[in-house]
Amino acid sequence: MPDLFSRLAARAPDALAGWRAGAPVRHGALLGRIHAWAALGRRGGPGPVALHHEDSLEFAAALVGAWLAAKTVWLAADVLPATCAALAGRVDAFWGDFPAACVPQAPADADGVDAADAVAAWHAPAPDFPALVVFTSGTTGTPVPIPKRLVQLTSELAALEAQFGAALGDADVVATVSHQHIYGLLFRILWPLAAGRPLHAARHEFPETLAPALAARPAVLLASPAHLKRLPGHLDWHGAAANLRAVFSSGGMLEPAAAHHAAALLGTVPIEVYGSSETGGIAWRRRAGDADDGWTPLPGVAWQAGDDGLLAVRSPHTGTDAWQTLADRVEAAGGGRFLLRGRADRIVKIEEKRISLDAIESALVAGGLAREARVLAAPDAGQGRQVLAAFVVPSDAGRAVLAEDGKRALNARLRAQLASGLEAVALPRRWRYLDALPVDARGKTTAAQLLALLDPAPEAPARPRHPAVRVLERDDARVLLELTVPADLLYFDGHFAVAPVLPGVVQVDWAIRYGRQHFGRAGSFAGIQALKFQQMIRPEQPVRLELSRDAAKGSLAFRYFSEAGAHASGRILFGPDQPC
Repeated sequence: MPDLFSRLAARAPDALAGWRAGAPVRHGALLGRIHAWAALGRRGGPGPVALHHEDSLEFAAALVGAWLAAKTVWLAADVLPATCAALAGRVDAFWGDFPAACVPQAPADADGVDAADAVAAWHAPAPDFPALVVFTSGTTGTPVPIPKRLVQLTSELAALEAQFGAALGDADVVATVSHQHIYGLLFRILWPLAAGRPLHAARHEFPETLAPALAARPAVLLASPAHLKRLPGHLDWHGAAANLRAVFSSGGMLEPAAAHHAAALLGTVPIEVYGSSETGGIAWRRRAGDADDGWTPLPGVAWQAGDDGLLAVRSPHTGTDAWQTLADRVEAAGGGRFLLRGRADRIVKIEEKRISLDAIESALVAGGLAREARVLAAPDAGQGRQVLAAFVVPSDAGRAVLAEDGKRALNARLRAQLASGLEAVALPRRWRYLDALPVDARGKTTAAQLLALLDPAPEAPARPRHPAVRVLERDDARVLLELTVPADLLYFDGHFAVAPVLPGVVQVDWAIRYGRQHFGRAGSFAGIQALKFQQMIRPEQPVRLELSRDAAKGSLAFRYFSEAGAHASGRILFGPDQPC
């Protein structure tokens, strides 16, 4: 595969680079922004930069610009205070969407140049250039920085294109995952740049915007298991199914039921990609049935099972010619494929007993009271010793026990279920029951997220549930409100960790709340029509909410908008005998 930089320099300025807010972005404009970021890098010191930007096209320009300026990029998974503090001692500058305390830098729009000047100033780095530092996901502990040389990234792009490129053609790249981690970076940014596929500037966090985006043009969807298993069946996915050339999933194992669910809606079975921050992509699979669990190595990747049963890989993506051993147990499946048999590093010691967390999780789910389960070692509340904590998404049967008999009863049922196969010391002592496992922008459930659920601070002040409201206009049938959403709104929790956005269900709830407040109590909710979510609403962003009632039809129309344009709209139906 030709060099990434050669491809970017040779592409025609009027070629389509991607889409932003429904408008095309041409390659010449992208080159201009690349050059602007490169100029910013050359004006600064020689040290590395931290990069975080929600807009994928601008992120791509900043990333390539930094490399042209010979700067190593530290890829920040989020902009939380602890992350910024950790990066402050490692980088010379923060680029993009960081808090003001970090003094973030970005070139002005006017700093761009035309395509010819950008190409003339093009000086690509050497293959062994230290291009990137990414972090492990934190699913099994504290995230660890992993350096990447440019050749590791470009070799993986070549493997992806060799394996999947012919089927994708020039399809748009649409994503529900962030590009601030290695999977999203490779699949959503670097691979489209190298192959000339248009990429979408925005991440489609809501299925209401994802479905029409996939239906607009031939497309490739980048998702995670957490996103795919939650695709709502009530939306119209027929256009997406007609246009999709492939669906990729990474960041965790996609359960057979979730694969079948996604395939039924999207018209294609997802392609799962297995790898890690340390090794890059290793293998892929596309389930043909529940028992089809075999993984096929990506081009250039060799694997073997060690004497300890652990998977070892050797590939250009690892940065070494030596075999690299992972913590995944493996066995051969025939035809060059392999089966994964769980992680060996999920063995903990409790009171000198070796305990498999995977085995406990499997036993919890097998018993029928849990739909999903995660088990971690955690400090005992107030006792100063280590115990096991179980985080469980109950099945329908488990929820029935909770509703009828309470948490203690479900705790006892699950402990009794485990006791037949586990010693008493291996039984979880702390339990949390969840509607769903928390996931970050990468679609991963991290140890830190789960452990934080054990000890909520009881002394914390109550979090706001509603915006600051100002009435701008009002008459008998219409009211116009200005809403400012507080940054600490309760409903931002888990939606999403990297860049909080106001959930669509909250927007509908507020429309009903303020409609009843200004027009009087309505009948029971009877349905919603013409629901659209166009742009996200973020913390501290002032938006206007226009509410219009139709007393004869018993309906309430709502519209969220701001200087940025339309955010959401719809029509809520109530009982016909009580107008809103």
